[in-house]
Amino acid sequence: MPETVVVALGGNAITRPGEPGTIPQQFEHTAETLQHLRGLFQSDTRIVITHGNGPQIGNILIRVEEAEQRVPRLPLDTCVSDSQGGMGYMIQRLAFELFRRHGMDRTAATIITQVLVSDIDPELAHPTKPIGSFYNCEEVDQIRRGKPHWCLVEIERGRWRRVVPSPRPVRILEEKAIARLVEAGVVVIACGGGGIPVAWRDGRLVGVEGVIDKDLASSLLARDLNAHKLIILTSVERVALSFGRADQRWLDAVTVRQAREHLAAGEFPPGSMGPKVEAGIEFVMHGGEECIITSAEHVTRALRGEAGTHIVPS
Repeated sequence: MPETVVVALGGNAITRPGEPGTIPQQFEHTAETLQHLRGLFQSDTRIVITHGNGPQIGNILIRVEEAEQRVPRLPLDTCVSDSQGGMGYMIQRLAFELFRRHGMDRTAATIITQVLVSDIDPELAHPTKPIGSFYNCEEVDQIRRGKPHWCLVEIERGRWRRVVPSPRPVRILEEKAIARLVEAGVVVIACGGGGIPVAWRDGRLVGVEGVIDKDLASSLLARDLNAHKLIILTSVERVALSFGRADQRWLDAVTVRQAREHLAAGEFPPGSMGPKVEAGIEFVMHGGEECIITSAEHVTRALRGEAGTHIVPS
């Protein structure tokens, strides 16, 4: 049987730090990322692509707030659905171009994905999910005067981002549809931005004001699909201990137990590497062969075991 692999595209795979994130820039970077995945596409591997939407959802919310005097305000779950459609179209279109250019007998399809969360998740009262651009201290002062309802957190020293609630994913409602397409050999783009958060309330599905972490949602989807590997693409080749300090040390292969110890010790910040490591731990603990955390540029080497951080059972 062909392997099933879930590839989670991080923000850096689509929008680069310091750039305004125009549509042409997003298309350019996404095309580069898919080119790095060409070896996977040319194999018989069954592939699911997930992606983040932090910068994009931040921009959508700015548009919503700036235009609310003229058009109805959009709830956050609808903003996530809009980003899923637009970004899925971009990935899908570029995938078709890549398949045609290299003569691959592949096709791709985007699934607008709802992810069930708990309506009483305590995370809904404690915003933690970074969205939008980075801001310096001077910009933060201006934003706080003009947008006092924004919750801003210092992600890195001197670099701030807006944060919103991030409920934990419980169940992917379109999982069976995704599985059918994967079995048919379709490259599926799903769980965009972590999925649209929804909850059951009085027998009805309702949208939830939040943004689900895409790595945790990708881990859940990979487990549901009985995937062999979960690949999380980020801006660095490997995960590091003591990141940014004089005693920094890159990690090659770590067991679930070791990864859990490092996570508990606070080695991986909750706003960046923490959810990636946690997602990898959960995937491997539930039967996955390995989770690979690496950059798009090194994914081919990482699949050969020559790069990346590999979270393995033992």
